[in-house]
Amino acid sequence: MDSIICPIHLSLQAMKKISLFFFLSFCLVAKAQNRIEKIDSIFTSLYAGNKFNGNVLIAEKGKVLYKKSFGLANESTGEQLTENSVFELASVSKQFTAMGIVLLHRQGKIKYDAPLVKYMSELSMYPKVTIQQMLNHTSGLPDYESLMDSLYDKKSIATNQTIIDMLIKHHPPLLFESGTKWEYSNTAFALLATIIERLSGKSYPDFLRKEIFQPLNMNNTLVHTRRYRPKFIPHYAFGYTQDSASGKNLLPDSLEKTKYVIWLDGIVGDGTVNSTVNDLLKWDRALYSEKFISKEETKDVFDPTASTTRGMKTNYGMGWFLQTDENCGKLAWHTGGWPGYRTYIE
Repeated sequence: MDSIICPIHLSLQAMKKISLFFFLSFCLVAKAQNRIEKIDSIFTSLYAGNKFNGNVLIAEKGKVLYKKSFGLANESTGEQLTENSVFELASVSKQFTAMGIVLLHRQGKIKYDAPLVKYMSELSMYPKVTIQQMLNHTSGLPDYESLMDSLYDKKSIATNQTIIDMLIKHHPPLLFESGTKWEYSNTAFALLATIIERLSGKSYPDFLRKEIFQPLNMNNTLVHTRRYRPKFIPHYAFGYTQDSASGKNLLPDSLEKTKYVIWLDGIVGDGTVNSTVNDLLKWDRALYSEKFISKEETKDVFDPTASTTRGMKTNYGMGWFLQTDENCGKLAWHTGGWPGYRTYIE
């Protein structure tokens, strides 16, 4: 059955000038060669107009139809982007945190309908929040970034424990009664990462590496907090933002409005997974294979039927937005954004 790549314009709308960007699409392609020529023309034109810098990969049933790199990975050295360039995935990371919970569920260490306080007793002020609600953004947990902007001194790099300590100290109320509404929550996924650590006995980076990245041969994928725990990453793609005053492309660390990339750098779970287009293709294929997760687990991950207690459909599974398109059929996708980076997987 033929379909077309339909969401590419959505990713283009989301881009910002000079933002490093990832595009990964798996919708079936009709008249593939003609479509690919048009897609190449679009990205080539954007790059020529100084509006795009990044990597693109399009595949059909695992077969790569289009893969191309545009621009620089490092402006100071002039290193070019390649298919092996490693990008910060930002919120695309959430699907890996969710998969960590799925794997712990398989091991009998966690239940989706269990309350958060069963695994984090110190957060007893949120007794009705469940793991499932955290996974599909209906928990109502307060946004840690907003809270820390006013409550954190920003003199050191925050970690997940910083969030927990802040919640204990200030007892910020839920944004709404758990389960009654849908609202995207970075806090929920940061706390899920801490739960993964507590139940597995491994650090979040080690757990993902041993349970997901290594088994899938995602050899260029890792959790990387380059300011909190700096280390050399070959082919690392640095994300730049444009200084409105000078017009120059600068690392966000040097601009006052984006310096939060420094003091939020130690927080994991809602972001900080770094990867390549080639590794994300391996990830995509694994989600279709029962060698990695069962049919029942796949159904849990991509379940579009979750709803609030008021009957509103969430259209969000476990780390994936879900929709049905008239051309492409069922779609699962996610975006990610962080200063210097825009990411998209579908």
